[in-house]
Amino acid sequence: MSLASAVMFVTELDRAVAFYAELLGWTVAVQDLDAALLTCPDGFQLYLRARGPRARRSIGHVGVQYLIWTAPSQSELDRCEQVLRRQSGQVTRSTFDGFIIIEGRGPDNAPILIAHPGPQEAPRHQVMQRIYLW
Repeated sequence: MSLASAVMFVTELDRAVAFYAELLGWTVAVQDLDAALLTCPDGFQLYLRARGPRARRSIGHVGVQYLIWTAPSQSELDRCEQVLRRQSGQVTRSTFDGFIIIEGRGPDNAPILIAHPGPQEAPRHQVMQRIYLW
């Protein structure tokens, strides 16, 4: 069993599509007026759905809070950090249990976490403390 897709609600579809396509390096497979589908070479899909400027984000409620992406290399992690810094001044870089994690904010102030190396190269041995802060 593997995760196939994620759905993210956004306020401005075009802005979100441009940001996530650049950040993740994924292809926009389909886009209409209210939704878009971004795909990566290994088959994972990110659906972006426009909810309008008045949509609110609730952190701390039941359900998925955020996704942690994995960069395939140190240089790709550095590139992602630069994309995040252009989007937001709220970007941090930290090391935890043998891996580096970049945390920033995307459009709509959604938290974005990108790690390197991934769990296949560096298995996790403890729960990342950051998840307890929300």
